[in-house]
Amino acid sequence: MSVPAERDHQKTPQRSAARDRLLSTAARLFYAEGIRAVGVDRVIEEAQVTRATFYRHFPGKEDLVCSYLQAEDQRIRDRVKSGMTHAGAPADAMGLLIDGIGQEICAPGFRGCPFINAAAEYPDKQSPVHQAVLTHRTWFHGAIAQALRTGGHPEPDHTADVLVALRDGAMVAGYLGDSDTAVASFSRAARSLIPA
Repeated sequence: MSVPAERDHQKTPQRSAARDRLLSTAARLFYAEGIRAVGVDRVIEEAQVTRATFYRHFPGKEDLVCSYLQAEDQRIRDRVKSGMTHAGAPADAMGLLIDGIGQEICAPGFRGCPFINAAAEYPDKQSPVHQAVLTHRTWFHGAIAQALRTGGHPEPDHTADVLVALRDGAMVAGYLGDSDTAVASFSRAARSLIPA
């Protein structure tokens, strides 16, 4: 897994109510309908901002897409950090992570992983959108490996590889098939890799 520059994730854009509306509207539309299927004009209209306001915050659609993915990445980082902080032991933290993935798959309106979806729409590995996906995946893998390492797991990096692959498969299976079956299969397989 290549390691994209973390500096892009750490940029702090200027916050405003209009920017927040643009991002939340884009997130809703991109996730529900697909990134390439939703044009900037539609985002502008549904966010109820002017074209000038849009371009003041985002030089173009690709910047909006990257900001959407970075916001989703931050949401997941915050949830994982909170879970790791509140868990009593590393095994408990991994259990919370597994349960959280299952809850996401069973949530109303679930349409798969936003990062997998974005990577499918932006296959060029050099594109900023694809790089935003890789930044998230590299962090996610590292967070799992670190939790396993902290818990004394004998193969934290390999097991993190397997857990990420299981999660990816469960996300796709949960969207395309029965979400309860996907969650049960994922949970059973993932928990078998974590020593009690």
